[in-house]
Amino acid sequence: MLDLNIPGRGQFNLHHLVLDFNGTIAFGGELISGVGERIQLLSREMEIHVITADTNGSVVRQCEGLPVTVQILKSENHTDEKGEFVRGLEGVLCMGNGANDESMFAESDLAIVIAGREGCATATLLKSDLVIEDINDGLDLLLNPKRLIATLRK
Repeated sequence: MLDLNIPGRGQFNLHHLVLDFNGTIAFGGELISGVGERIQLLSREMEIHVITADTNGSVVRQCEGLPVTVQILKSENHTDEKGEFVRGLEGVLCMGNGANDESMFAESDLAIVIAGREGCATATLLKSDLVIEDINDGLDLLLNPKRLIATLRK
C-alpha cells in the first residue's frame, strides 16, 4: 500500500494502480522503455492492473512476466466498463490518456493523465488531478511520493 498524506487534500491509502495500455504505458502496442522496470518496483507496494481495449492485440504479450493483472474490455461501452472496474476497487490511483478513461478517473481516488505522444482527451484531462507528459515520470512520482505530495498539496 502507498500511503500519502497530502496537505489540504487528506490521507490516501492506495492499494491499486490502474493503468491504461495504449497511449499510456504503450505506444503503437509496444510497452514504452522503462515502464516494465518501474512496474516491478511498484508491485512491492501496490496491486497493478492494466485495463485496455487492446487495439493492437498485444497487451498479453507485452505484459508477460510483469506482476500485473490484465483486463481486456469486452463491452460496447469501454468508458463505463473502465469506471465499473475501478468502482469495484478500494484505494485507487489511475493513469490514462483516452476519452474512455474519463469514467475510471471519476471513480478513482487520484488520477494522473499522461499527455504523451498520443495526447490526452479533454474530458479525461478535466477529471485528472495531475498532468504528466511521460509515463515514466508519472510512475517515478509513485516511487518518490514526496514529489507527488509536493505537486498536489494545497
